Amino acid sequence: MAKHNKWSKVKHRKAVVDKRRGKVWTKVSKAIIVAARHGGPDPDSNLALRYAIDEGRYANMPRDTIERAIKKGAGGEDTSQYESIRYEGYAPGGVAVIVEALTDNRTRTIGEVRLAFSDHDGSVGASGCVSYLFESKGQIVVSGEGLSEDRVMEAAIEAGAVDVEFIGDDETPAWMISTEPAAFQTVKAQLEKAKLPVSDAEIAMVPATYISVTGENAENVAELVEALEDLDDVQKVWTNAGD
Repeated sequence: MAKHNKWSKVKHRKAVVDKRRGKVWTKVSKAIIVAARHGGPDPDSNLALRYAIDEGRYANMPRDTIERAIKKGAGGEDTSQYESIRYEGYAPGGVAVIVEALTDNRTRTIGEVRLAFSDHDGSVGASGCVSYLFESKGQIVVSGEGLSEDRVMEAAIEAGAVDVEFIGDDETPAWMISTEPAAFQTVKAQLEKAKLPVSDAEIAMVPATYISVTGENAENVAELVEALEDLDDVQKVWTNAGD
């Protein structure tokens, strides 16, 4: 979970998507519906919708499922009043946790989030208690056989990236390309135009520093994250846990 272990995290997230595909697709569909309802059905003029569609694509969501969600949101078929909420708290070992949710029932969601924290020796804190430890960044993963560092670096610099870091392993070369949030979509589009294989991309809450957790604390943090991600209303979970 540390900075040097990002590729393991990316591969783990892919494994989680495969294991819980139905739940992940439901979460993405909700994000697409909300984005289409508030910003319209055109992803070229609705960045929130563009991000949600891309997330569905990286989760191997069928195109017709994505299109149905767009129509449902833009056409007003779904009348649920979803709102975005951020919860902040602490996991064992002093690890900071940020939870992003889409919910139509605040009482239900906070109850479920609090229970997940308490069941894993954590606690929900006040708004702003840990968010200052993170900053918003675009993160784009480029991976695939035959890629060279020079090619990736050149394309990333030309696209306007702020950082490029090798995160792969012996089996699969991979790079994490970081951007300013406002430049995220432009940089990603330029990388795709350069024929680089983008395997994952998101606007992430990235810790300024990481807290080392091992042993039982590390297990509890991992179990807490899994419990939170299993909640229907939870979209994203971020921590500053490291090795």
